[in-house]
Amino acid sequence: MDMMTAMIERNTAAKTPVAETNQEQNLRTRATRYLLAGLRLALGWVFLWAFLDKVFGLGFATEAKNAWINGGSPTKGFLSFGAAGPFQGFYNGIAGAVWADWLFMIGLAAIGTALLLGIGVRVAAAAGGLLLVLMWTAVLPPENNPFMDDHLVYAGVLALLAVTNAGDTWGLGRTWARLPIVQRFGWLR
Repeated sequence: MDMMTAMIERNTAAKTPVAETNQEQNLRTRATRYLLAGLRLALGWVFLWAFLDKVFGLGFATEAKNAWINGGSPTKGFLSFGAAGPFQGFYNGIAGAVWADWLFMIGLAAIGTALLLGIGVRVAAAAGGLLLVLMWTAVLPPENNPFMDDHLVYAGVLALLAVTNAGDTWGLGRTWARLPIVQRFGWLR
């Protein structure tokens, strides 16, 4: 071997990272699972809290007088007065519709519950992603950015949770996955 080849091999070996040990890989995998489980629980709570606040008017986004149980509409205020942009007319038109209220509230409750329990995460992620993208289109363009806002970021996180089986850690995902119907139809996972 000539001197130039030896120098190249030495420099290449010095720049090649040391292989990650199995212990390091396991630690990284476990940390990722816990992080994804934490994100799943956090987003589940975001959806379920929105449902609870709108039902009972807990005074955060919804005052008690506007609570759903007091005859308020969960969609009327925002879709009537908050919608803007190219889809404003569409959203104004469905504001306060009974079917829109029920779909919205069932969606919030079901998505939040599924994410918190870790069951049906794929279905919850798809439904939640759709709901979030619809909410994003209601305020186009977003207030602080030409196109990006938290609705799209949350939708992306939901997609990540769906493809990583995030319901298995700190959730009932593994038990859910063993159900015959879920084994038959993997999209229910």
